Amino acid sequence: MVDLSIGTPVDDTPEVLSRALAAAGNAPGYPTALGTAALRTAAADWLARRLGVELADPLGADPSVLPTVGSKELVALLPTLLGLRDGTVLVPEVAYPTYEVGAVLAGLAVRRTDVPPPDAAGVVLVWLNSPGNPHGRVLDDDQLRAWAAWGRAHRVPVVADECYVTLGWDVQPRSLLHPSVAGEDHTGLLAVHSLSKQSTAAGYRAGLLSGDPALVRRVWEVRRHLGLLVPGPVQDAMAAALADDAHVDAQRERYRARRERLAAAVRAAGLRIDHSEAGLYLWATRDEDCWTTIDWLSERGIVAAPGSFYGPAGSRHVRLALTATDERIDAAVRRLTA
Repeated sequence: MVDLSIGTPVDDTPEVLSRALAAAGNAPGYPTALGTAALRTAAADWLARRLGVELADPLGADPSVLPTVGSKELVALLPTLLGLRDGTVLVPEVAYPTYEVGAVLAGLAVRRTDVPPPDAAGVVLVWLNSPGNPHGRVLDDDQLRAWAAWGRAHRVPVVADECYVTLGWDVQPRSLLHPSVAGEDHTGLLAVHSLSKQSTAAGYRAGLLSGDPALVRRVWEVRRHLGLLVPGPVQDAMAAALADDAHVDAQRERYRARRERLAAAVRAAGLRIDHSEAGLYLWATRDEDCWTTIDWLSERGIVAAPGSFYGPAGSRHVRLALTATDERIDAAVRRLTA
């Protein structure tokens, strides 16, 4: 079987990370929940260099960035860490399931929407995901500005999961924290980033939270008492990775080449690809129930993720991941075009 169902990286972790990890291996003390000064500086520099985002004061008394134990942990725990109670979390119509898991864990309700609702009655948090998982949809500046303005008007935090932000193909994704969206400051806004895909380091569990210092501080103060600490050697590896663009660009090229080959084969097999302008997935359909398409693919020895996993609106699509070796991608291409 060619397994394209799970988006886990398969290429080697770049040496820039593994060398830094090994060099920091003598780590007898507890790591800091806030992150080392070197890591926070590297994170702020990366945000400015790659995304055009200027943090308020990454080394100041009110932190504007901190490391997380991967991004999934943060997504699942953020409503709890923010102390949210008795309300509703807004998530995209088609969405990564962990947004809902985090809301349910905190005892909150969930509502699916892709546009700001007319009122904010009971809403305590908004999740955006651009580029989106599973469909690779990218929100444009007007859409991001509309959400930022809505959240600020109703005093509801808006959080953007931007784990695929460096993997734009047909468009260049914009961060919610970019000045053309956020304006002069990041009040009420947070962004989540990850090294899992861009640095092929999912096993390191290396993520970042940045944005409004008041919200970041609230998260940090709870995390340090819960022992949610990124290991010291991993923090050193993160700092090294964030300072190096070459390995990110090289991995991006691998994914670009795989995407080009697989997309051509998927279309040749009669499927339509929707969205998918960024990220690591093809959101494909045969205009039928997703499980029928799953059966059709399995007969050809290909495993995909059914779109219904990501909400009712995904029930006629399947997600095909680009995170497979060249040999496995080429095998899928042969089976789709035979």
